[in-house]
Amino acid sequence: MSVAFRRDSDEEHLEPKFEIPIPRGPNLVTERGLAMIRARIVDLDALLLTLEGEDAIKAAKRDRRYWTTRAATAELAPVPTGDTVEFGCTAVIAFKGKTRRIAIVGDDEADPAHDRLSFSAPLSRAVMGAEVGERLPFAGQDDAIEVLEIIAGEPR
Repeated sequence: MSVAFRRDSDEEHLEPKFEIPIPRGPNLVTERGLAMIRARIVDLDALLLTLEGEDAIKAAKRDRRYWTTRAATAELAPVPTGDTVEFGCTAVIAFKGKTRRIAIVGDDEADPAHDRLSFSAPLSRAVMGAEVGERLPFAGQDDAIEVLEIIAGEPR
């Protein structure tokens, strides 16, 4: 039989498993975000004790490596003053004819469906540094955003 038709194992034909990509830039976190990361590690440690099956264990270990790296690189951001829109505050804005309340948080605690936006998201970057009453351009439109209120402290 020709070597071209021989298969030593199916392993050589499987898709490679890559690590979970780490977001670029600093790993800024709020107190809530840091607690969430630490809780995720604890949950994964408990899960690993119960898992059976090589694939499930590998996947959980991969997740744990991601979260351990995120915990090791976490930079707790200073509490915002509320003078301008900053990381860790909540901004109430008028955007596309609607009032929105957006919390600016770290990459891992972002939840856009609940208006918790990563500080690296385009809308967050557009409002960072703005003051109450300021109108800002966004997506090629002048005055697309108006900052109505800034709430300092840990976003809820």
